[in-house]
Amino acid sequence: MKLNEALIELRKQKERKFNQTVDLIINLKDVDIKKANISLVVDIPHKIKDKKVCGFLTTKSELVKTITKPDFKKYTDKALLRNLVNGYDFFIAHASLMPAVATAFGKVLGPAGKMPSPQLGIITQENPEVIKQLIDRISKSVKVRAKEASIKIPVGKANMKDEELIENIKVIYDAVVNALPTKKENVKKVLLKLTMTKPIGVEL
Repeated sequence: MKLNEALIELRKQKERKFNQTVDLIINLKDVDIKKANISLVVDIPHKIKDKKVCGFLTTKSELVKTITKPDFKKYTDKALLRNLVNGYDFFIAHASLMPAVATAFGKVLGPAGKMPSPQLGIITQENPEVIKQLIDRISKSVKVRAKEASIKIPVGKANMKDEELIENIKVIYDAVVNALPTKKENVKKVLLKLTMTKPIGVEL
């Protein structure tokens, strides 16, 4: 089924009381997930949602919730640490603090896929312009990390225009395919779904 037809079909399903997420599912074949290490950040044309950003910075910033190095020790409290990681979508850090961030927060941020990375999240300057540019880019980005042979990626919200969703889907799909060892040959099936619907197979 073509993308626009699939979106029409998905919207025919029972209406929900919340704005459902549109998910792209890419099923892989002939890929050793552990060896391939598929992990990337994709810049998308249309923002999906506002993201809550927290920064590990050397000085306080008015643009993001800031945790400076003297604050690190209070997050030895497991409940505080869990609340921090669950409360924010994205974490950024000044490069000079990364060793300390890895030591203090890595065990929790790593498995959650929220560790600041050189791809998107580590900065060498802390002026407001740099931080604002980074936040703007984060708001229009999607993290993709393959833990199994089926990758599920949020591509938009049900109330977005079809053209916007289709543009996001194509950009994300192309980026994932380019990251695969043998590109399209590693793609078994592509599906589209809303939060509460069954997936529909699509052609890309």
